[in-house]
Amino acid sequence: MSTMAEPAKDEAKDKKALSAGARQERRLGWLLCAPAVIVMVAVTAYPICYAVYLSLQRYDLRFPDRAEFTGLSNYGAVLTSPFWWDAFWVTLFLTVVSVAVELVLGMGLALVMHRTLFARGTVRTAVLIPYGIVTVVAAFSWQYAWTPELGYLAGLLPSGDAPLTEQWPALWLIILAEVWKTTPFMALLLLAGLALVPEETLRAAMVDGATPWQRFTKVMLPLMKPAILVALLFRTLDAFRIFDNIYVLTAGAHGTGSLSILGYDNLFTALNLGIGSAISVLIFICVGIIAFTFVKLFGAAAPGAEVKR
Repeated sequence: MSTMAEPAKDEAKDKKALSAGARQERRLGWLLCAPAVIVMVAVTAYPICYAVYLSLQRYDLRFPDRAEFTGLSNYGAVLTSPFWWDAFWVTLFLTVVSVAVELVLGMGLALVMHRTLFARGTVRTAVLIPYGIVTVVAAFSWQYAWTPELGYLAGLLPSGDAPLTEQWPALWLIILAEVWKTTPFMALLLLAGLALVPEETLRAAMVDGATPWQRFTKVMLPLMKPAILVALLFRTLDAFRIFDNIYVLTAGAHGTGSLSILGYDNLFTALNLGIGSAISVLIFICVGIIAFTFVKLFGAAAPGAEVKR
């Protein structure tokens, strides 16, 4: 009996030692993150709290002396307004389509950059050039390109067509501008994920008779899940808050306004700080829900995720 109990005791000691090491590593992680967290809280906490405060007020900047507390009435007004839901569905459409296209194109670019043997640095630099251009500058170039009688791309369309003045053509051109600008960012993140795939594993799959498509889907993609999660999360959160491309290309006209454009119009055009702040808080909540959903659905693939036993 005593000999049977000894391995159990040793195993318990090992688990306790491992748990103590894990706790120490977690404490070190918190200490390393603390300076950045403190700076982020100091910079963002006050604006967020003030936005929440304003969202509970009826506050028109044209009549500041008439400000009064209204509770959640601003949120009710926003969520029952067709303007909110029109902007929400436009934002959702732009986010889903642009991120999906960027993922496919970004994966293709990442594979090309990863396999390129000749002038690899030049190829990677050339691919990343669009991402290095300021978004507003890129948006103005696209606006000029599609301006009738002036733009070099507008000449490809039937005479007199102005795609930025119609809802669906304008939405697709906004997606085109987004994809052109941010696909290199997606490719860069996925390229880092390709570095996680051991060449020995690919060679072993090749020896076993796996086709290129099978090696990609059965070997590479599973090993790239952490990088894919990070790329999708970053781009989805960024795309959901889209503002500058829409503001430059259409200014939100013709049914192309996003949630950020709606918040801007209420805050800076209508000067309605109560409604505008409520829209901003709701956008913040939507972003939080998206991030939480990604982590919950794909958290097991996240970098540093612990395996539960």
